[in-house]
Amino acid sequence: MEEILVKVPKDLVRILKVRDEDVPKLVRLYLAIELYREGKVSLGKAAEIAGVSKWEMMEILASKNIPIQYSVDDLEKDIKTLEEIL
Repeated sequence: MEEILVKVPKDLVRILKVRDEDVPKLVRLYLAIELYREGKVSLGKAAEIAGVSKWEMMEILASKNIPIQYSVDDLEKDIKTLEEIL
């Protein structure tokens, strides 16, 4: 994945109460959460942006009371997949 460097104010470290080296991961996490909340990325893409597994991303979203976006179409695809496996 290509990257773009973004400068953030040094105050962000103090506001977030993290070490300097933890800021990039935390910023990616917050960006992933917001993009998912707005429906701009899927759960998988949000997890990729945040650098966590899908399961971890689901736990993070749940901890922030953000519902998982799961449509009827998603359900039908999952049922079809299960039927093929079983």
